[in-house]
Amino acid sequence: MNKLQQLLVIVMATVFASCSSVNTLRNPTTQATLWVQNSAEYEAITTQIYVTALRMLPLAKEDSYWTAYPEQENTDYSNLPPAIILDVDETILDNAPFQARMIKQGKSYNTEDWNQWASEAKADAIAGALEFTQYADKEDIQLFYITNREHDVENPTRKNLEDLGFPVSGGIDNILTKGERENWTSAKTERRKFVARNYRILMVFGDDLNDFIPAKYISGQERSHLVRDYSAYFGRRWFILPNPVYGSWERAMYDFKDELSSKEQKQIKINRLDTKNEEEN
Repeated sequence: MNKLQQLLVIVMATVFASCSSVNTLRNPTTQATLWVQNSAEYEAITTQIYVTALRMLPLAKEDSYWTAYPEQENTDYSNLPPAIILDVDETILDNAPFQARMIKQGKSYNTEDWNQWASEAKADAIAGALEFTQYADKEDIQLFYITNREHDVENPTRKNLEDLGFPVSGGIDNILTKGERENWTSAKTERRKFVARNYRILMVFGDDLNDFIPAKYISGQERSHLVRDYSAYFGRRWFILPNPVYGSWERAMYDFKDELSSKEQKQIKINRLDTKNEEEN
C-alpha cells in the first residue's frame, strides 16, 4: 500500500468515526440518557423522592384507613396487612446503560435486545430506592414489584434485585411480570387489583402515569386532567420518578399512532415546542 492509499484509508476512517459520533449525538434520547447517567441533579431528585416517602411511611402504616389504591376506599380494607407497590424499570432499577448501548449501536428499542439486557442482571439501583425498600421490609410491609418485563426474564430480574439487596420474598411471588397470568397485560390494572384483594396498599411508586392509574390511549390533555384529579395522592401516597428517556408521555404526543414515520414524529415534536409566540403557532 503506497502513501496515497494509506492517507486515503486514514481520511475515510476519520470521516466514518466523525459521522458515527454525529449520528450518536443526533439520537433523540442521547441528551436525556446523558442526564440520567451523569447529572447529580437526577440522583438528588430520586433520593429526595424516596426520603420523602420514607418520612411519610410511619403515618401511612399507623393509619388503618390510609390507602394508595382509590378502588380500595369503598371496601373493608382497614384490617388488611400493609403493602407497597413499586414499578421496576426506572423506578428502582436504572437501565440507562441499555439505552446507551442502543444509541451507540444505532438501534431503537426492540424486545430481543431488551430481554438480553434484562437477562444480564446488571442494572444498578436508583438512588434512594434500596434504603427505602429495606426500611419498609424491616417494618413488616410487604413489597410487590409490578413490572412490564416479560415473565421469561423474571428469574434474572429476581437475581438482579437480590444481588443489589432489594427485599425479594421467598414465601410468596412478589415480582408480578407481564403475561405471568392470562389477564396480566401491560396495563397493570389487574395486577394492582390482585395485590389489593389481600393487602392495604400504602404507597405506589412508578415512572409512568400508567403505574398509578389507567392512562393508555388518551390524549396529553386528558392525562394532565388525571394528574389534577389525583393531585392529593402525589407526594403522599403516589411517588413518581423522572424518566425523560421513554414512556407513554411520548406516545401520547403522537396520539398513540405508532405507525407514524420518523419524519412525521419529528414534525409533531417541533409543533409541540411552545414558544409563547403567536406568530409561530
